[in-house]
Amino acid sequence: MYVAPTRPDPDVAARLARGGDVRAFEEVYRVHAGRIRGLCVRMSGGDESLADDLTQEVFVRGWERIGEWRGDSTFATWLHRVAVNVLLTDRRTTARRLARVEPSAEAEGAGCSHPAGAGFDLERALGSLPDKARQVFVLHEVEGFGHDEVAEVMGTTAGTAKSQLHRARELLRRFLS
Repeated sequence: MYVAPTRPDPDVAARLARGGDVRAFEEVYRVHAGRIRGLCVRMSGGDESLADDLTQEVFVRGWERIGEWRGDSTFATWLHRVAVNVLLTDRRTTARRLARVEPSAEAEGAGCSHPAGAGFDLERALGSLPDKARQVFVLHEVEGFGHDEVAEVMGTTAGTAKSQLHRARELLRRFLS
């Protein structure tokens, strides 16, 4: 009788890394880097260089705080939360810095039009969104967070998150039309 091989526990490397095993954390990185970088690209509006920096920051922060992972959720879920926190902190820091240097930098999204004949480019369309609308859209539509979870992560109310999501959808429709 054929017995399917058992799937290894995906959190084994994370548990070993939590105990200080650097090689195990290298495995954690290999397993999760692609997904985390994809999130960083989407949340940074398609800025590949910034996404690379943020991905690195997520894993640095993950290594520093791996002892906080209790195992109540999967490591992937915990690391995703770390990534969202790093991304939002970066946004707030950048916004404050720009506000000191250029007071008009806070103004949200100019035109959402795209050059005639341009093909469908979701990353470019997402990049055209104002920061908060893009972040809510990515968290809800791409990452699958519920409205209450988005609100918690963004530090706002569910109603505000829903409003930002509606705004993002409208702007994307205009961009893609």
